[in-house]
Amino acid sequence: MLIVDDGSTDKTVEIARGFRDPRIRVFVDGLRLGLSARLNQAIASSRGEYFARMDGDDIAYPERFERQISFLGANPQVDLLGTGILVFRGDGKAMGTRTVFETHSEICRRPWAGFYLPHPTWMAKTTWFREHPYREQAVRMEDQDVLLRAYESSTFASLPEILLGYRENTFALGKALAGRYNFIKTLAFEPHSQHNNHGIALRGVVEHGLKAMAEIFAAGTGLNYRILRHRARPVERMALERWRQLWSQLQEVGLETTEAASTDFEISRS
Repeated sequence: MLIVDDGSTDKTVEIARGFRDPRIRVFVDGLRLGLSARLNQAIASSRGEYFARMDGDDIAYPERFERQISFLGANPQVDLLGTGILVFRGDGKAMGTRTVFETHSEICRRPWAGFYLPHPTWMAKTTWFREHPYREQAVRMEDQDVLLRAYESSTFASLPEILLGYRENTFALGKALAGRYNFIKTLAFEPHSQHNNHGIALRGVVEHGLKAMAEIFAAGTGLNYRILRHRARPVERMALERWRQLWSQLQEVGLETTEAASTDFEISRS
């Protein structure tokens, strides 16, 4: 387990160094370099065959790695694998789940609109990540930039099983707009293949522009919380019970569950 600190000012480093396990490596340099740089650092430092990543304020289910490694071993044609997610608030209340697209064709059916493969759930061979590094200029769309550059030469898939809790308390308009702007810029000025991309770029500009206007309107009228609710799908009873059990276990062991580390704490498994 690689824990990469990105210049945090809270107790992130203290907590990370408190684990007494030689398999855990903590990287601290006091600098704030951003998500892409830290992910590339973790990938370069990895010693394992597989690499999985997640953010410090999300929660991986105990069986996540087992399920993903088993699937990748049985399906060597798949390069990058995601999973289903359950969206929760900081107090542990489940808000819903997100639609899961399981096959490459489903995930990549509308590349101009983006790819739904939740970033915190990614797992692939370490060599794949090294062949497709993150770019620091892809701010707020680091994952989409990688997928856009890789989807024609790679195969993506996702397990429908919920294997990660994704923390989401508020809708951040500034972050959302920055992500859409950089995605459009990538489509328009940095073609991902040798093919003519003008049609894809134009559709991307139109679709992301319309979504940006809707988000601006929602934020300006106080409806931004409804955006989060709209994105979430109802949680099935068994999935909800599993989440409640997991959350209860985390509370029992006294795990830090505040969201202070949301932008400072990158956890990778290798």
